Amino acid sequence: MSVALKTRIVKLGNSRGIRIPKLLLEQAGMERDVEMEVRGGELIIRASQHPRAGWEEACKQIVADGEDGLLDEELNLTDWETNEWEW
Repeated sequence: MSVALKTRIVKLGNSRGIRIPKLLLEQAGMERDVEMEVRGGELIIRASQHPRAGWEEACKQIVADGEDGLLDEELNLTDWETNEWEW
């Protein structure tokens, strides 16, 4: 259930801010870092996601699609590179 709350913009030094009730922050999953953007005259605030969020699922899908091979052609390695070099 969505409830609209009215609040005031307050002065915070040279900036401005709003007070967001703890309950709303918890419901939105906003614990610490947030992202903000302006879209169509609205200020949108959302919980910031981890930079690598979703990578695990994406990697599993790449493997499932068989696209996890080398991008470069196979190298013509010398005997020394093949037998004596330790990787």
